[in-house]
Amino acid sequence: MVCAADGIPGVVCANNLKFAASVGKTVLSAPTPFERRKSVGMKIREIRAAGLRGRTPKGGWTIESQPQDCIHTLIAVLTDDGVTGWGSAFTNDDLVRGALAVLRPLYQGQNALEPERVSEMLRQNTFWLGRGGSITHTISGIDIALWDILGQATGQPVGRLLGGRYRDRVRPYASLLMQEPDRMAGELLPLKEQGFRAFKVGWGPFGRRDAAMDEAIVRAAREAIGGECLLMVDAGASDAFWPRDYKWALRTAEMLAEYEVTWFEEPLPPDALEDYVALRRQSRVPIAGGEVLTRRQSFQPWLRAGAFDIVQPDATKVGGLSESRRIAWMAEENGARMIPHGWNTAVGLAADLQLASAFSNTDLVEYLTGSAFIDELVKDPWKLDAQGMLAIPEKPGLGITIDLQALEEFTGLKAFLD
Repeated sequence: MVCAADGIPGVVCANNLKFAASVGKTVLSAPTPFERRKSVGMKIREIRAAGLRGRTPKGGWTIESQPQDCIHTLIAVLTDDGVTGWGSAFTNDDLVRGALAVLRPLYQGQNALEPERVSEMLRQNTFWLGRGGSITHTISGIDIALWDILGQATGQPVGRLLGGRYRDRVRPYASLLMQEPDRMAGELLPLKEQGFRAFKVGWGPFGRRDAAMDEAIVRAAREAIGGECLLMVDAGASDAFWPRDYKWALRTAEMLAEYEVTWFEEPLPPDALEDYVALRRQSRVPIAGGEVLTRRQSFQPWLRAGAFDIVQPDATKVGGLSESRRIAWMAEENGARMIPHGWNTAVGLAADLQLASAFSNTDLVEYLTGSAFIDELVKDPWKLDAQGMLAIPEKPGLGITIDLQALEEFTGLKAFLD
C-alpha cells in the first residue's frame, strides 16, 4: 500500500489506517529498511582517516614524491546503523585529521542519508578557514562516503542516485608519466597488451627542454600505440615554476594536432585564465584543465569565459560527487565536457565511474597505472573487457569492497574499522 502523504510503498500512515478502518481491514505491511532509516534517520557516528603510504607512485613533480609520502587519505564515515561509507581525499592524513577535528562539531549526529545538504553545510560554516585547500579536500572525502552510504541504504548504485545510468561501462585511459623518447614504447606497449585503447602521457621532460624533445616524445608514443588508439598529452603546467608561456602552448598545440592528439591538458599555469581562453580559440586540439580548482564557484569564470573544451574536476579535491555533478551540469551549459581527473585511489576511481554513468558525454575516466592504491585496494580487481572498457559497478553505493588487509599494509593501521 502507498501512503498518499509521502508516496512511500509499504509505510503505515494515517491515511492508510483510515482507509483500512473504512473497509474493515488492518494494514500489516512493515516498513522496509530504507523506510525505517528515512523515518528514524541514519546518523553519522564517527569519521576516521587513513593515510596511504609505502607505495606512493611518482607524480612527475619538480620535488618528486617518495614511496613513504602520504598524498592520498581514505575516509570512512561510520553510522549508528552499522553502515560504513568510503571516501578519498587528495591530501596528507595529518591535514585531514586536523580538518576532521575542526569539522566534528558540525558533522557529528548529522543525517548520513543527505550528502549534498551535509557537505554544503560543512562548506558554508567553514568559510572563515579559507575556501578550498585541506578543509575542502576533506569535505570531498566525506561527501563521497555519504553518497556511498546513501547507495547502500537504498540498494542503488550511486550513479542512479546522481540522476540515472547512461551507460554500464566506460573507456578508461591509461595515465602515465612521460619518459625519454626511446623509453616510451616500453612503457606503453605492456599497457596496450593489457587491453587499454586510450592513453595519456604527461609531465616528465615535456616542456622542460626544447621543441624537438617534445615532438620526439609524442611521436614515439603515437608510433607505439598506433593510430587506432586515443592519445592525450598533459604538459603538467601546474608544476612548480612552470617555465613556458602562451606562445609555447600555441606552437605545441599545432604540433600535437599533427599526431591527432585527443586533448592538450594543463598547457598553461593554473591561474592564466585569459591565456587559456585565447589558446582554446586558436588551438586545433581541444584544451583540458581544471584539476587544481576546488569548489564549483571557482569553475564558473573559467567555463563562462570558454577556457576549456574539457573540464577536469577531481572529486577527491573539489568537494566530492556533489560538487562534481554541479560542475558537470555547468560544463554542459557552457559548451564543455566533463572528464574527471582521477590521479588518486581506487575509491576515487569508483566515484568517477559512477559519475561517468550519470552523464551522457562523460565517456572516459582516468586510470592511474602502476599504482597499488588503485590496483590492490579493493577485493575485486578492476578488469578490462575485450573492447578495453571498464564495467561500472551496479552494486549498491560505490559498488566496491575495500580490502582491509591491503588497507592495513598501506596505512599501518590495524583493525581500522573496529
